[in-house]
Amino acid sequence: MTGNLLGEFLRARRAALGPQDVGVASHGTRRVAGLRREEVADLAGMNADYYARLEQGRERNPSPQVLDALGRALHLAPDTRAHLYRLAGAPPVGRSATDRIGPALRRLLDGFSDAPAFVINPALDVLAANHRAEELHSPFAPADNLARMVFLDPAGRRFYTDWHATARSTAAHLRQTCGITPDDPRLRSLIRTLTAHSPDFARLWTTHDVLTKTQDTKHLNHPTLGPLTVTYQSFDVRAAPGQQLIVYDTAPGTPTADTA
Repeated sequence: MTGNLLGEFLRARRAALGPQDVGVASHGTRRVAGLRREEVADLAGMNADYYARLEQGRERNPSPQVLDALGRALHLAPDTRAHLYRLAGAPPVGRSATDRIGPALRRLLDGFSDAPAFVINPALDVLAANHRAEELHSPFAPADNLARMVFLDPAGRRFYTDWHATARSTAAHLRQTCGITPDDPRLRSLIRTLTAHSPDFARLWTTHDVLTKTQDTKHLNHPTLGPLTVTYQSFDVRAAPGQQLIVYDTAPGTPTADTA
């Protein structure tokens, strides 16, 4: 596809909003549907001429900060907001995920009665966990962040049978996340803490390896349950972009399944 896709998108979203939708007083006869260009520019805190150039395709490289302001001004939902960034070829500013867990997701977590399941944010903070996940991660005090648990909790080296492989994949996942949300203050704070207190993380961080958390097999050594082999699947939480639901599973009939 060619043409001014960003401008067409902005015009369509502007036309879909009325003054009453954004709390703007309406004066005089409105010759076009929706908001005026000047009204969108004012809501986004930018120059009206600059906004006009965006719609007309004369300005094609808006900064992420400008896109973030437009997303708020046009009341864009998370998926629509992400589409705006893609059209402009720019990554979103900061983290779009919320750390709040919705009641439907909480019920889904608890519904996995036979499998550990938990929700993480881009910084690998554990936002919620079901009873089986809490039991699985009981060696950690607290089980609050997967990266901290690997690199800074002494239990990590005992819990992960192949600690070095787990450490490499964890650092690579954080590196991938930094490429998406480089200005996320929580993520930046975590990286500073890990770099300052874990020489292993500091070394791995310099390799710039990148890995997306999707699925894998983990070999664990639980102090109560004994040796465990589990696979995990990760699912994006569409209602809260940036969150992931992680579900562990074991093959039926294996010693791990019988133990767990």
